[in-house]
Amino acid sequence: MTSDESRFGNIYIHPSTNRELQSQPMASAIPGDEETPLVADNSPPQAPNTRTHTRDIHILSLAFLLVFLAFGAAQNLQSTLNTEDDLGTTSLGILYLSFTFFSVVASLVVRVLGSKNSLLLGTTGYVLYVAANLKPNWYTLVPASVYLGFCASIIWVGEGTYLTSAARSHSTDNNLHEGAVIGDFNGEFWAVYALHQFIGNLITFALLSDDQQEGSTKGTTVLFIVFLFIMTFGAILMCFLRKRSVNSKGEQELSGADAGACASLKSLSKSLGGALSDIKMLLIIPLIAYSGLQQAFVWAEFTKYVVTPAIGISGVGSSMAAYGAFDGICSLLAGRLTSGLTSVTTIVSVGVFAQAVVLILLLLDFSISSGFLGTLYILFLAGLLGIGDGVLMTQLNALIGILFKHDTEGAFAQLKIWQCATIAIVFFFAPLISFKSVLVIMLAFLCVSFCIFLSLALKVGYTSSSSTSHRI
Repeated sequence: MTSDESRFGNIYIHPSTNRELQSQPMASAIPGDEETPLVADNSPPQAPNTRTHTRDIHILSLAFLLVFLAFGAAQNLQSTLNTEDDLGTTSLGILYLSFTFFSVVASLVVRVLGSKNSLLLGTTGYVLYVAANLKPNWYTLVPASVYLGFCASIIWVGEGTYLTSAARSHSTDNNLHEGAVIGDFNGEFWAVYALHQFIGNLITFALLSDDQQEGSTKGTTVLFIVFLFIMTFGAILMCFLRKRSVNSKGEQELSGADAGACASLKSLSKSLGGALSDIKMLLIIPLIAYSGLQQAFVWAEFTKYVVTPAIGISGVGSSMAAYGAFDGICSLLAGRLTSGLTSVTTIVSVGVFAQAVVLILLLLDFSISSGFLGTLYILFLAGLLGIGDGVLMTQLNALIGILFKHDTEGAFAQLKIWQCATIAIVFFFAPLISFKSVLVIMLAFLCVSFCIFLSLALKVGYTSSSSTSHRI
């Protein structure tokens, strides 16, 4: 026993504690006085309440499903319903151009409002856009598209920040591998989210019908009213999320207030400037851009030039339902299999292969005669596109959560900036070039972006192994 320590039984008392006890008045020892007893508490420690982390992900996933099953179906119909002066396609181009610009400041807005409030505010833009489709014209759809661009930027940055924060908290509380938890949470979210294509387009298929005599589509008003009710319920569901924030060190904490505006502005400028100097972000950007390109291709080009000529406008719902079903299943599986950079690289390779098969088949004009087999072929192509999208969305979000812990909001803002920029480009410029040209550009972009991504995997893997050897 040292001179600086005293032991009573099995209880260790630090010298400073001993001095404090000596300085206490004698009345503190009187029975009934509420002092902390010097008795070891042998009761088992209370396990941290981790159920709320997974509960929040369940709520977040379901709320996004309800909001986006309506918006996704409405978006798929723009190039086929609102064809006068290309109103539908142009409104989507304006939407994603606005999305791109507002994504620059989205991380600032999320930090000021908090991720939960950003999610709630973001839903209002989607409700307004679907409502504008009840009376589609240049005076309703265009302003709604601009406002939705702002709302979409903050809801997606808020989603990425909220989900990553919950995953890190869950891994810390349960002593789990952080990358695996981020993969699991992203897998669950994107699997449920991808079902919006399946459910929303099944509703579209059930409520819409082609009028062969008048050459129009019936049931659009009823469809959009049903969608508005569903979206409202999704917005209400988001109110039950717990508030979260991420501090400057990337640590998660529950909070009632966010960082000040000055600190947020400084962090915003740092994150935007840092993207041009961070080699990891520069190597991810091409694949991020392709993920936006392939989404716009499905929404505008695939439905217009592949689905509609083969099985009609009413067939858009069934083909996009197949797209959503495979997207959801693949997202869930990909998320479960994600544990680190090696698994991300392998899974991304599968998604890239699926997308390449579709592009090559379309370039070769491979088709099956109309009828059941023709419809089945279209559903097969939609399923492969869904697999590719499910892989890219889960793995890019998981990869950003793993590699950019120091600035989660800024990294997810970069994700949306580059995705939306390519989506806007497709909606504005695809009508000016042939469908075959679009396919060639996409296939070339896919090959280049995948090669650059592989160089990122090699670089990060080499850096990680070097750090491990140095520690040894």
